[in-house]
Amino acid sequence: MEPQVESTHAIQALTQPSRESWFEYPIRVYPHHTDYSGNVWHGAYVSWLEEARIECLRSLGIEYADLVALGCELPVVELNMRYHRSLRLGMAAIIKAKMTDLEGIRLNWDYQIQSADGQELYATAQVTLVAVDRDKGKIMRQLPAVMQEVLAKLLGSDSDNL
Repeated sequence: MEPQVESTHAIQALTQPSRESWFEYPIRVYPHHTDYSGNVWHGAYVSWLEEARIECLRSLGIEYADLVALGCELPVVELNMRYHRSLRLGMAAIIKAKMTDLEGIRLNWDYQIQSADGQELYATAQVTLVAVDRDKGKIMRQLPAVMQEVLAKLLGSDSDNL
């Protein structure tokens, strides 16, 4: 039996949607992010993308714990990442994330990993998630209504057309 996650009741309406703006998530490179040479291990970048996405959703009023409580998971089904230059131990950077498209139950996200001053580009990525029914382990036919509403506002679309 899987543990039950209590709802935080934090899903709420988005008041100022903006399809053009990036959510910015600051990171710092710690020893556990690096390989033996002091360069960031490639998998650490993927973890940072997820952290930024979860925090972006939280900033919109969507707590991941609430999605889980609703019976919805959002696993990654596609990931494309391009490494432009290495981050190294002790460096600070900004993960920039934005949802670019909502196709039914597919959420498409773009990312840029930049230096804190925005002068260096370390990586770019695109990620696609799908909504899965947590109990059945199957792809959902549609997103939970409250999530559709918030994400539609983020993208500037009508939730009835999703």
